[in-house]
Amino acid sequence: MFSANAAQFYRAPSRAIAIAHETSPYITAYPWSAAGFGAKYTNPSTLPAGNGHGVAFSPDGSAIAVAHDSSPRITAYPWSSSGFGTKYADPAAIPPNDCFCVAFSPTGSAIAVGHQTSPYITAYAWSTAGFGAKYTNPATLPTGLVSGVTFNSDGSAIAISNDTSPYVAAYLWSGSGFGTKYADPVTLPPGTGNGVSFSSDRSAIAVAHGVSPYITAYAWTGAGFGTKYADPATLPTGTGTEVSFSPDGYAVAVSFGSSPYISVYPWSSSGFGTKYANPATLPIGTALGVSFNSDGSAIALAHGGSPHITTYRWSNSGFGAKYSDPATSPTGTGRSVAWSTVG
Repeated sequence: MFSANAAQFYRAPSRAIAIAHETSPYITAYPWSAAGFGAKYTNPSTLPAGNGHGVAFSPDGSAIAVAHDSSPRITAYPWSSSGFGTKYADPAAIPPNDCFCVAFSPTGSAIAVGHQTSPYITAYAWSTAGFGAKYTNPATLPTGLVSGVTFNSDGSAIAISNDTSPYVAAYLWSGSGFGTKYADPVTLPPGTGNGVSFSSDRSAIAVAHGVSPYITAYAWTGAGFGTKYADPATLPTGTGTEVSFSPDGYAVAVSFGSSPYISVYPWSSSGFGTKYANPATLPIGTALGVSFNSDGSAIALAHGGSPHITTYRWSNSGFGAKYSDPATSPTGTGRSVAWSTVG
């Protein structure tokens, strides 16, 4: 396995879990413990203005942001063990159309959101005061709607997935914002990119997409995209919607649109291993988001059918028992899920 340093590094356990979803209140959050979901946090006093498509906690757990489909299209709140605080002021320059994904940089000094129309990706400085100035757009814009965005673990790169070829793109990132776009991978994903994730040690990048094999992964270095890894022997059964590496880098998960709705594979410097057995209790309906918690002891799916969020115990052996559903479920189709170490 390639992430020895990652595996040895202590990660605080997750204390909260949030899901962005369709139908008001558009964002729902719960305390989290080894026993699973706690009682739902009170909704924020000022709700997001439309269907929630993406959610992210800041690295220090002091803020939560939601990407949604009505102006101002991105909404952020202070976060604490008490839950949502008073909404931050909207950014001065709001994204130009519906937003589908959001990510904080690993230092928490920037926030990026992907959206439907040009420039397709917008990033802002971030601090305890909330949104700062908008960064200058990248010199080479994404080619279409951005539905996935992620920073690598040292904050030196930002990657997006989008609906037009090349379906994945990456840029240098620094305190000055977007740098030069990396060269596209030699072998492109074959269809619409819906989600993107770096491994924790920055040696790989994976894309979930709309055409078989539904997940594509590449080596990653300081020079950008490397050789494409061989496809997994057992492919997902439908459109890939999101992808997530485990915190120790030993597994990669993809959510998708057909039963069993999730596939997880061992991951190493050789690429995909033999698919883990499916969970004993499958999620209900198309899975649109997937994420491991901070210490890799659980995995969560946001999906279409009630209860709209499903979580499982996770170990190096694969899926464990499903956690009990939350007592109060999200009110609509789950689209994205995120974990916080504060709660």
